[in-house]
Amino acid sequence: MLDRLKAPRGAKKRIKVVGRGRGSGHGKTSGRGHKGANARASGGTRPGFEGGQMPLIRRIPKRGFTFISKPKFEIVSLERLNCFSSGSEVTPELLKKERLIRKRLPVKVLGDGDLKHPLTIKAHAFSRSALEKIKKAGGTASTMGEAPLAKTRKP
Repeated sequence: MLDRLKAPRGAKKRIKVVGRGRGSGHGKTSGRGHKGANARASGGTRPGFEGGQMPLIRRIPKRGFTFISKPKFEIVSLERLNCFSSGSEVTPELLKKERLIRKRLPVKVLGDGDLKHPLTIKAHAFSRSALEKIKKAGGTASTMGEAPLAKTRKP
């Protein structure tokens, strides 16, 4: 049984044989074209070569570079959420209405200060300390899906 096993049709492909005369279809230049760096024996360019243009790796500063499309958040501390009544639901829309946030960016709650009463908080992100303090106060924290990437702006 095992001696009769065969590869399925089309699975075995003939390797490209080059440099074996004009009749083979891959003679003379062996599929490398005429002249130039890629036609040479050790031809081609190194990885990252951009044709003489200053390469990206050399254009980026090497000391503390901040990528511009890093997600940006509107920050709210737990201390500032004490203005809401006990048991109320805190959402980014409510925070905007109460002027605790200004822009329409994703909201991140940080654990600065203490929460005095239980709240249901909905935000895009929470710090670990904020989650601990919200649970300790008897409240709940839920994320509102993935925080979208902030629009990239020209530096």
